[in-house]
Amino acid sequence: MTEFCRVEREGHLLVVTLDRPERMNALHPPANQELCEVFDVFEADPELWVAIVTGAGERAFCAGNDLRYHAETGHLGASDKGFGGLTSRYGCVKPLIAAVNGLAFGGGFEIALACDLVIASESARFALPEPRVGIAALTGGMHRLPRQIGLKPAMGLLLTGRAIDAREAERLGLVNEVVAPADLMPAARRWADLILECAPLSVRATKQAAMQGLDRPALEAAVSGRYEQVGLMLRSADLREGSLAFAQKRRPEWKGC
Repeated sequence: MTEFCRVEREGHLLVVTLDRPERMNALHPPANQELCEVFDVFEADPELWVAIVTGAGERAFCAGNDLRYHAETGHLGASDKGFGGLTSRYGCVKPLIAAVNGLAFGGGFEIALACDLVIASESARFALPEPRVGIAALTGGMHRLPRQIGLKPAMGLLLTGRAIDAREAERLGLVNEVVAPADLMPAARRWADLILECAPLSVRATKQAAMQGLDRPALEAAVSGRYEQVGLMLRSADLREGSLAFAQKRRPEWKGC
């Protein structure tokens, strides 16, 4: 049972809905810890291959830290895996999709930046406004944003705290697809289904190699690097299943092993 989010299993897909709409899905320490535990289960469960994270209601995906809670209690902080249990989850090899249904400000934007794909409603807005309230985007935003869109566009957002709409986010390369609000979750599930058509170990090998390869000093070092998930893929039964299914002109039956 969860208190601050809703969790739904749909076959190999996990849908996690931040569920504090009265606070625009802003997160406080108990919510961050709960989400950390939810995504720990997602990572550990061999039957869960892809996750979608979204927000309850129509106004906000996540408005960031719950500053009202901070003012009332003096407590402010993320879990040991970061804001929303995601922003410091650096080793996750399973795909994460953010379905951004409204405001994604501060930590909410950082959650989206920590995901592999971002699908946005036309009503979505993105910002890292922390400097406007005396803090900074300390759970990954300051470092992920320049890596994802380049230094100058990122600094234009980081140093001003200004908000951008879904179309500008798409133009900057932060968003994979912009859809009408009613189409948001169907679109996110469509992307998830496309991933689930692929061999799960191949997907994980691809994600790990792509992400860790970014840290290599040169292309040759990235290509020749050794990646644990690639080794698992090359030793998997699914590798042979893919070839058999192709030869037999049928859909492969992936086992994830």
